[in-house]
Amino acid sequence: MTSVQGTDVEILTEDGTADAYLAHPADGEPRPAVLLYMDAFGLRPQLRTMADRLAEAGYTVLVPNVFYRHGRAPVVELPEFIDPGARPEIFESIMPIMQSLTPEASIRDAGAYLRWLAECPAAADGPVALTGYCLGARLSLLTAGTYPERVAAAAGFHGGRLATDAPDSPHLVAEHITAELYFGHADQDPSLPVEQIERLENALTEAGVRHQCEVYPGAGHGFTQADTASYHREGDERHWAALLDLLKRTF
Repeated sequence: MTSVQGTDVEILTEDGTADAYLAHPADGEPRPAVLLYMDAFGLRPQLRTMADRLAEAGYTVLVPNVFYRHGRAPVVELPEFIDPGARPEIFESIMPIMQSLTPEASIRDAGAYLRWLAECPAAADGPVALTGYCLGARLSLLTAGTYPERVAAAAGFHGGRLATDAPDSPHLVAEHITAELYFGHADQDPSLPVEQIERLENALTEAGVRHQCEVYPGAGHGFTQADTASYHREGDERHWAALLDLLKRTF
């Protein structure tokens, strides 16, 4: 098993300073970079563990706190095990913060994260890969379409609102994407109904984007997050297999 080094870092953006977690193999050699976009619950031990797992597989992984405008992580106080069904006040606190992160701000931030990785000694030269969870899946899609020259592959898992009727819906960047994409959708996810899954698939196909979109039966929204009530072991294991396969093909 590869020894991993994890460090808290800071990233200067156009709107402030984002705190982040960086994980990479401890041998100090530059490795292909992966930008990991958090879910709505934010940068916390679970996401650090996921970053460490990717680093063990041979990658340099950056996990920014995309809610940094509202403070350092954890922006919202979280229990060790997150169950919004039992603690509805968790989402009541998170929703306004999540809604305040506009596509425009997300795109500006993505540029800062990519520039930081380009200058990071632990990251190899060349384009990066992306993976995102929940709202992070939207950020992954937007980043791939806005900075195509910097993104070789992008993945998203249990993403919501990926292909809405809004004029700034993430799927509308499909025509600009040059990366290979993979999406693992949660079965019967109210944040991504069947019509949005079909709209996303059609947009990617019409744009000629190399992609694979799969629906994970029995998996609910948030199925990759082991510290939540939504965790689905089979779906999570499938997610890891698909993500590592995509990275292997990319790098």
